[in-house]
Amino acid sequence: MNGRTVLERFPAGGPRGSWPAEEFAQARRLEGQPAEVVMDLATDMFLVVVRRGDAVGDAAA
Repeated sequence: MNGRTVLERFPAGGPRGSWPAEEFAQARRLEGQPAEVVMDLATDMFLVVVRRGDAVGDAAA
């Protein structure tokens, strides 16, 4: 994923009514990071990412 830093990965098959990736991203946004959730179809995972240059501390993975 060019230009993005992955903060966390979550399996797509979570319990019904549970949105752990969205909850994690919201917590990061409350801390000031412009986090967003994207789907990685190749691994069937939700990724919480920030664009490079937007990350607090800008620690690229």
